[in-house]
Amino acid sequence: MKFDYTSMGFYTFDALCRPVVDLPTGGGTFFVEDYALAVSGAAGSASIVAAKHGLNVQAVGGIGHDDMGDWVLMKLAKYGVDAEMMQRCEGYSTSSSIVTTRPDGARPALHKLGATAGFYIEDHHVDRVLDTKILHVGGVGLMDRMDKGRNAEIMTEAKRRGCTTTLDVFASTPDDLSLIEPLLPHTDYFMPSEEEAMALSGLSDFEDSAKFLLDKGAGAVILTLGAKGAMYRDQKGLRIDIPAYDIKAVCTCGCGDCFNAGFATGWHLGEPIENCIRFGQASSAQNATGLGSQAGVLSLQDTLKFMEQTPLKCYEGV
Repeated sequence: MKFDYTSMGFYTFDALCRPVVDLPTGGGTFFVEDYALAVSGAAGSASIVAAKHGLNVQAVGGIGHDDMGDWVLMKLAKYGVDAEMMQRCEGYSTSSSIVTTRPDGARPALHKLGATAGFYIEDHHVDRVLDTKILHVGGVGLMDRMDKGRNAEIMTEAKRRGCTTTLDVFASTPDDLSLIEPLLPHTDYFMPSEEEAMALSGLSDFEDSAKFLLDKGAGAVILTLGAKGAMYRDQKGLRIDIPAYDIKAVCTCGCGDCFNAGFATGWHLGEPIENCIRFGQASSAQNATGLGSQAGVLSLQDTLKFMEQTPLKCYEGV
């Protein structure tokens, strides 16, 4: 296969700053310690993180005919991500955000919807998109054209061709279940946050939420639980619970996009599931200790070193 990892879906141009406690009133100004620009989104961050970990990565999504779109392509090229399948969508601007990071790690954002809603994979591009070992679909709920049945068709074909599939969503609400449910039978690893899983299932218990999603057909469900770490449940009954990295008493397991790429890297290397989850957590932790995926997530070698030097507070595995 030509690619190790294809990341399809939500790509956004982000301006990131921290720490932000509040917004100034009137025309006032607050000073921040860090500011950066980044390609982000459930597919965008994952593509760059996977590339920095050494995978051969393809980006699939939409951008506008604007400066933000030019910048996204430049940044993808800088990290060696193949962007031939990034579409310039007529009538759309590039999806863009202002992301603020609070001292506790929370990241409230202001987002401008854009070309993620406008891209579409035509039949003659399917062979190119699926020439990959791993297909990651990130940002269901924002891909207006693809969400109307095309994502399910692409993922069905991906499984028929032997691809491993991973799935992520964007800040799901109960209304998004109708978009996600057709994808789950074709998903090997579904990786929502605890809030997203509860919103989709309508349940408040983590175990019940995971079972609900497994019953909908997902091969495995990995819930990222913030300060509680991560839990893995699959159709074969395998249950794994791993706590979060704890750096300076701040939870650093909150960036799901980086977690997804780290998990995929571990899987690509043939690591056991426990280690794949730890790869995901380490990628997320590195992001939290930096500023955005481009500044914070390091190479595979640096990630392995990070894992050695920053042990988990404890380890629980079944």
